[in-house]
Amino acid sequence: MADRINNLSAITAGYELVLSDVWGVLHNGIDAFPAACEALAEARKAGVAVVLITNSPRPSPGVIDQLRALGVPDAAYDRIVTSGDVTRKLIAEGPKNIFLLGPQRDTPLFEGLDVVLTDADKADCVVCTGFFDDETEVPEDYHDMLTAFVARDVPLICANPDLVVERGHRIIPCAGAVAAYYEQLGGKTRIAGKPHRPIYEAALSAAREVRGEIDLAKVIAIGDGMPTDVKGALSYGLDLLYISGGIHAAEYTLHGETDEAILNAYLKREGATPKWWMPRLA
Repeated sequence: MADRINNLSAITAGYELVLSDVWGVLHNGIDAFPAACEALAEARKAGVAVVLITNSPRPSPGVIDQLRALGVPDAAYDRIVTSGDVTRKLIAEGPKNIFLLGPQRDTPLFEGLDVVLTDADKADCVVCTGFFDDETEVPEDYHDMLTAFVARDVPLICANPDLVVERGHRIIPCAGAVAAYYEQLGGKTRIAGKPHRPIYEAALSAAREVRGEIDLAKVIAIGDGMPTDVKGALSYGLDLLYISGGIHAAEYTLHGETDEAILNAYLKREGATPKWWMPRLA
């Protein structure tokens, strides 16, 4: 059973590095969570390195700008590694004629790469960063397009493995939902973000730039997403602090609060073994 803590400072003395999720932990897509930002800033003051590890499809410079706009201070972290950063390697290794399935704001993902963005019928590869309109669309809306890609054996590179994300008080689908649907249709996918190893290896490499070699036994991951943050950290052998107030809160919320018994039953059902939990990072 995971133990409840009230403050991150209660456990940071035993760690050299915090790998913190971003969306759902530091902000909800609209507003920053001040207590969470302060908790990470205080961890840094205590000598703990903090690397943000996010499934955002944007390369890290764009996410840094986004965090500042939302009110997340630079003092909350040392480095940031995004799914976009590690996905660029997959894109560089793949076919050059690419169809972007996602909003035009994600085109910086391709800057500096020897690729050509083209129409769907001319593409040899799909890069999915999300939906054209994630406010109204679901993966099934792309059935005909994706079926045509499957028929041509076109691989799909998923730049954001998250299935859903919080936006304010709503749950919005992400590119990971499209990738999962593509696999159901028989398509082939390639993914480097959480829960897969490349993004953790990149995050640890970034951490070494801050404080040298890192003992994996002294790394604590923080996250709210079961298929990504939780499964990724535990598969990599890291300790985990689970944030219960994120995207899965409806699974175990009773009378407006996390019910610990229901939460532990949920974690057991998911095969997840975080060391600690708290409703929101503070």
